Amino acid sequence: MEIKNTYPFMGVVQRELWKIYHKRTLRFITLIAPLLAFLLVAWIFSNNVPRDLPIAVVDDDHTALSRQIARMVDATSIAAVNRNFNDLEAARKAVENGSVEGVLYIPDETEKGILRGTSSKLALYINNANIVKGGLISSGVRKALSTMSVGIKLQMQMKTGKTQDQAMSRVMPVQLRQVMLFNPYTSYSYYLTAGLLPVMLVVVVLLGTTYAIGDELYRGTGPQWIRSAGGNFPLALAGKLLPYTLIYFFWAQVMNLILFNYLGMPLRGNYHLILLGELLMIFSYQFFAIFMVAITSNLRLSLSLGTGYSMLGLTYSGLTFPIFGMSGFSQIAASIFPFTYWIKILISQSLRGEPAANGIMPMFSLWVFIIFGLMFVPRLRYMMLNRSRWGKI
Repeated sequence: MEIKNTYPFMGVVQRELWKIYHKRTLRFITLIAPLLAFLLVAWIFSNNVPRDLPIAVVDDDHTALSRQIARMVDATSIAAVNRNFNDLEAARKAVENGSVEGVLYIPDETEKGILRGTSSKLALYINNANIVKGGLISSGVRKALSTMSVGIKLQMQMKTGKTQDQAMSRVMPVQLRQVMLFNPYTSYSYYLTAGLLPVMLVVVVLLGTTYAIGDELYRGTGPQWIRSAGGNFPLALAGKLLPYTLIYFFWAQVMNLILFNYLGMPLRGNYHLILLGELLMIFSYQFFAIFMVAITSNLRLSLSLGTGYSMLGLTYSGLTFPIFGMSGFSQIAASIFPFTYWIKILISQSLRGEPAANGIMPMFSLWVFIIFGLMFVPRLRYMMLNRSRWGKI
């Protein structure tokens, strides 16, 4: 469709809005896909922290103390104790079929050993195929048993005539005061949704922009697109990108509402810096789409590469594994994704509440991607005007 307008820029914008309205693919990737992705992630992680993970308790001691141990473990928010196991073999099969996530084994004569003043060893078997669940179970059970162990030692010291303070100084001569500076609730949601929601946005930005530009090349409508801007290609490109930029920035605000209002992620820093970072991130992936279409001259190949590139950004962002712990090659690879710098801005200004100055360098890095994409604008223009030389793509 070619729209005539006194103002060429608005003519390009109207043309693009018409395409979004009439093309199902563009309508889906700009309006429907972000909504579905955001709702899905928000629903999955709405509980913030996994709770009541099933744990089998095999009690070979059958004493008041062993029952108290099981009750204390069950009292933790992370564990739900199942005592319907008489031996380790049955508990092992339960772990294998997934009905329980771990096994706590209380051996015979545990209580007798404690009353004699000797240590008793309990065994905790964990299904660590899922590292998060395994770590939470291990931490929860250890805290419960440590608390009970301290209580037993405290009672034994007080029976010898010591006061509670004296007994505590003997039981725990060195006490560790642990303070969680960021994410004190150990919320799984804060940790993962801060990466998953933005990466969903990144995917639709990159694929949507790639399709919007690549479709002009695929259908040979590049000259018509440029004519609608009065032959001014930079104006044509700006008019094409503007509707998508505004739509994706709107979805970024929806993402912020989910993160900070619905999921309750802390916002300790500068919110305006987060907004500016989101806008630069959108620009970065839009101009990377220009680079891919200009280099490959193939819509399908660009979409395929864009899918892999956008998803790899989460892997190399340092969110799940610190960048400084990666190999040299991986550290270099982490620097080629705008998402790496965006996540630094988000975490620093939300969970950590760092000074706004700490977000300046990541923003400069996002500008590098924008400038890099601008370098391929002349090539993109040449390809649009010489579509017949490329054949069917």
